Amino acid sequence: MAADAPILEVENVVTRFGAQAVHDGVSFAVGRGELVALIGGSGTGKTVLLREIIGLHRPSAGAIRLLGTDIWRSSAGELAAVRRRFGMMFQDGALFSSLDVAHNVATPIREQLDLPPHVLWPLVQLRVSLAELPPEAAAKMPSQLSGGMRKRAAIARALALEPEIIFLDEPTSGLDPITARAFDRLMRFLVDDLGITVFVVTHDLDTLLTVTDRVIVLADGKVLADGPVREVMAVTDPWVQQYFSIRTMVGGDWQNANTHGA
Repeated sequence: MAADAPILEVENVVTRFGAQAVHDGVSFAVGRGELVALIGGSGTGKTVLLREIIGLHRPSAGAIRLLGTDIWRSSAGELAAVRRRFGMMFQDGALFSSLDVAHNVATPIREQLDLPPHVLWPLVQLRVSLAELPPEAAAKMPSQLSGGMRKRAAIARALALEPEIIFLDEPTSGLDPITARAFDRLMRFLVDDLGITVFVVTHDLDTLLTVTDRVIVLADGKVLADGPVREVMAVTDPWVQQYFSIRTMVGGDWQNANTHGA
């Protein structure tokens, strides 16, 4: 894989459920070191597309290349190898409820690497720290954590194998504004300080307006818009205009806040 090649390529993806076409030729690419947000109305297949990208749901047609690997035309061994190179945070965190945070984070490391305990547990603590959780959180069960802390624990697990790209499904959904904005800062830290590419499905306007490099809009089965947030906001589509006008109606000063979508 060439150094300047896209880390993710989605090419003419079609997804059908019976007679219903959710995607009808979705195409875009993501470069290394970007924080890219995917948005769209209900039923546009954002989470379905995410599952197709990481190899959990087969599209009806099209190609998806992740880290130079054709996800749906690769052998089981090739797919397993590429899965060691990305991280995933599902919408609800999807932590193992019977394991504490430390053992949740340790699980993918144990599955992929044969490390002695004196090496494993410091690595786990480092991942917990990178997700901006306090050290004592490692010993807590998921049921003992707040919603924001559970999502950070899921981030720590997604970082377990030092991924090159991380996928986040609605990471700020259900969080209070202060916690959500802290999560936004964490996403920028992953990109700017750790060099990880971040691909996030979100509906959070503050996330879009303050930390993203690009926004991809899904509508009518295709990519309606793709670019910096200011360019996307100028698209004369009724849904796009209504979506971003909500921010204007509540008095958000996006021009001053947004430094990454220019």
